[in-house]
Amino acid sequence: MTLKERYNVVTGWFEANMPVAESELVFESPYQLLVAVMLSAQCTDKRVNMVTPALFLRYPTVADLAVAEFDEVLGLISSISFPNNKACHLIAMAQRVVSHYGGEIPTDVDELQTLQGVGRKTANVLASIVAQSPVIAVDTHVFRVSHRLGLSKGKTPTAVELDLERHIAPELRPKAHHWLILFGRYTCTARKPKCVTCAFRPFCTYKD
Repeated sequence: MTLKERYNVVTGWFEANMPVAESELVFESPYQLLVAVMLSAQCTDKRVNMVTPALFLRYPTVADLAVAEFDEVLGLISSISFPNNKACHLIAMAQRVVSHYGGEIPTDVDELQTLQGVGRKTANVLASIVAQSPVIAVDTHVFRVSHRLGLSKGKTPTAVELDLERHIAPELRPKAHHWLILFGRYTCTARKPKCVTCAFRPFCTYKD
């Protein structure tokens, strides 16, 4: 099987079996999505969704978060991983959005990465979901699945991202990001993947 054929099989299966693929984070605006994605680093979406309602009730806009007290933000996100760092990053991010972008969350990947606590993966998530930009965010799930299915041999998230974007059509990339995340979260898990029932078992590089 050629690499092109491998990509065609994978994307074709997802289009047929997972036509709707969306983020499991709960949000109602670009501001809420950015906060949720920042909080989700090394933390589950389920935990983030438990924390954000109270956080957004207290800070309904990015301008409100920009003038927040550190201790209060910390108290609201204390059950999230690395709460001290994330509280600092959230406030600093909000302050820069207000001072440099007029309170509007940017959707350009490069501009997003100027915000404190926002790396390439988070920026790609925002650009993909909010602006439908043809980018693919590579987290641990996407990285793992891409290697196991033989879609990439890249040694870094950026290398995997470039491989995926090179072979997946631009119009499919926003959805492909969610395909790979959800597949890695529920089927191709890090431990005890469900290989027996996996549709990709015939050509998976990990099954043996």
